[in-house]
Amino acid sequence: MIGLRESAIEEYERYHREVWPEVLAAISRAGIRNYSIYRFETLLFSYWEYEGDDYEGDLAAIDLVPECVQWNELMATLQEAVEGAEPRKWLALPEVFHLD
Repeated sequence: MIGLRESAIEEYERYHREVWPEVLAAISRAGIRNYSIYRFETLLFSYWEYEGDDYEGDLAAIDLVPECVQWNELMATLQEAVEGAEPRKWLALPEVFHLD
């Protein structure tokens, strides 16, 4: 979960309708599947499924792609930290219920 500046909602959603191909490719190479971001007012919630065996390494590889670094820096200008999270970081939410 992360916050979104109210004035940035339209811009954030526009960017996510046109995610850069390099960013999409890096996410796929990292084994991330079924990735969604949901918005409730100014709160963003993300969900993804991971297929791989080196989660931390695969996520770190995304940060080696220049376009991903640029994308994340751009998104950080639109986002706001939520209480309990570090600035510019998504707050991990504990799973309360799961059914396969």
